[in-house]
Amino acid sequence: MGIVTSHTHAVDHRPTHPHWALGFRGDFTMARVVPCPLPWSQSTMLTTLWLLLSLAAPLLGLYASFNCPNEKQCQKALLSDNDIFLPCNTSGAQWYFFLQDKTSWSKEVSSVPNIEIISESGILIRNPLPSQTGFYRCRDKNGIQVVQYEIDFQDVSTLHITHKGLGQKPLRNETLSLGGEELVFTRWEPWQDCNRCGEPGERKRLGYCYIVEPLQEPVPCWLYLGDMKLLSSRMRPEMQVEACQVPCQTSTLDVITFDNFEISEDSGSVWLTCPQGSIYRPILWEANDIPLTWQGQLSNQDYNTILEPTNGGRRLRVFEPAIYRCFVKQKLVARFNPKPVPDLPEILSQDAPRPQQESREAWKGKARSVLKALKLVLLVGIVLGLLGLLHKLFHPSHHKRSDQVLLVK
Repeated sequence: MGIVTSHTHAVDHRPTHPHWALGFRGDFTMARVVPCPLPWSQSTMLTTLWLLLSLAAPLLGLYASFNCPNEKQCQKALLSDNDIFLPCNTSGAQWYFFLQDKTSWSKEVSSVPNIEIISESGILIRNPLPSQTGFYRCRDKNGIQVVQYEIDFQDVSTLHITHKGLGQKPLRNETLSLGGEELVFTRWEPWQDCNRCGEPGERKRLGYCYIVEPLQEPVPCWLYLGDMKLLSSRMRPEMQVEACQVPCQTSTLDVITFDNFEISEDSGSVWLTCPQGSIYRPILWEANDIPLTWQGQLSNQDYNTILEPTNGGRRLRVFEPAIYRCFVKQKLVARFNPKPVPDLPEILSQDAPRPQQESREAWKGKARSVLKALKLVLLVGIVLGLLGLLHKLFHPSHHKRSDQVLLVK
């Protein structure tokens, strides 16, 4: 696992309050079935600021959300492993849910580990599972139903991704053998905004698996099937990407996160997470001011980075040090700098092979021995010099003694 250290700063905190209305727009598209790889394993450390902001995420608009058109009851297909906020603006709200694999309504929403109740606002479902497909009902303090969400959390690990610029086609419509004339198709959401302005960028749209019977309204696949087990490579969500270019509009910054990261020696990579990013929002990553595109990844042109498809590129796997920046809705939200490298002599000293270290220690031992010998010789010389001086003082030479005798006389 790579290391990400936080150095975060809030800059010009003026929160916008986007409210994501994910409407229904049907679109029948023909394509061949292409297998989609399973997602890569993910591991990284979230920044301190991101953790603090997540406590008030719905207020800051950090999570995707939607409203029922009639404000009473609606069906919706969403993606697993991507956070979603279900609003219910009433005092003393009581939540109940009914999952596909259960036979009765449950009131124990608060006991579900990945569901957080936001007082008088709604519930936040973090990393929802496909098994959490079902009905979510909100009642006011008098027991009157305010809204009911019928949610199909489609398995994002089977996401089928195509890029128009590469000539890739979405999945084809297919018929099912369930005793009637059921048709399985992809219902497309509107195109998201371009992820870049002033220069060429990309935009994406999400498509969900739906089943329709003649003269009936289409229903999300797993809400339609219920507890029926049906294996079909056609029944999976989609994401389509295309090139775009739009002019820039004046906007203010909200929050910018500054992080340092270090490439892991074990994996040779590290995961970076874009705050406020979501598969339901336009995201752009840059490496040293060069945009990282889905087209480059899907055409195997980018080898130093990997945009994680299961969260729409919210997470980025990097293999080389660079300055990485991420943008959400064309706004800069985070910058990641490579961790400074220690001094070269220190690295060489730490990374020196053992034989060289042993030879260096042996050389140092020999040098110390020679130095000790020199000190000993010097000490002996000093002692001999002092002895000679004392001998001269107390035992004068025979020639001088004879002169002294003559002088006495």
